[in-house]
Amino acid sequence: MIRIARTPLPAEVAARLPPLTDEIAAAPDRVKAARAAWKRAAVRRSVHAPLRRLLEEMAPGYQRCMYCGDSQGTDIDHYEPLSRNPLRTFDWLNHLLACSTCNSNLKRDRFPLAEDGTPLLVDPTTEDPFAHLLLTLALGTYVALTPKGQATIDVCGLNRPVLTQGREQARRVVVMSLLKWTAGRARGAADEMRDAVLTVQGQPFADVCQSMLRLALSPGAARVLDEPVLAVLRDGELRAQLLA
Repeated sequence: MIRIARTPLPAEVAARLPPLTDEIAAAPDRVKAARAAWKRAAVRRSVHAPLRRLLEEMAPGYQRCMYCGDSQGTDIDHYEPLSRNPLRTFDWLNHLLACSTCNSNLKRDRFPLAEDGTPLLVDPTTEDPFAHLLLTLALGTYVALTPKGQATIDVCGLNRPVLTQGREQARRVVVMSLLKWTAGRARGAADEMRDAVLTVQGQPFADVCQSMLRLALSPGAARVLDEPVLAVLRDGELRAQLLA
């Protein structure tokens, strides 16, 4: 999971949402009304489609799930579930792109709260997930730094085996790409350098590369990363491209 910048809604799309929220607010059973409005064919065409396109543009890699970072995002997920707060059904700030596994099989209507009533699930569009989650690169597993981090691991199943194994593979791909970038620069081969960056940017598990970039600037980086890899992760030119 990485930080994601939320794109502002185009005015014409934003104008379609308040009437739908008003409709839900006026209904005697708001949850039922919200579900019906969300599934309406006309809403799928005029609201779902543009929202989905914006979320896909925001997502890491090639339209990856904003929770696990692995599978393609297929669903518009309600961060705060519709069943808990139907008035946020058409709230753009409540929409994330998720894969069906994270959305329908794991998260579902789960939305843990702290004692003060604040959400315990990380929203990657409003906060930095790395403030709550530490990625152990050697194992591909997440360790919680805060109660919110632990809740996010549990709700989204961030340490399920398919993800930990995928992150291990992603780390190998990143390392090979970084070394290819270095070799390409030594030969003045701009195409090789570009291909290396595109390989890193396009693969699943963007959190692996982002974690490595952060780790490279920490005091204990040399204990975790080999010197050739550490040197290139600290290179200003490459960092600018991968953090853009």
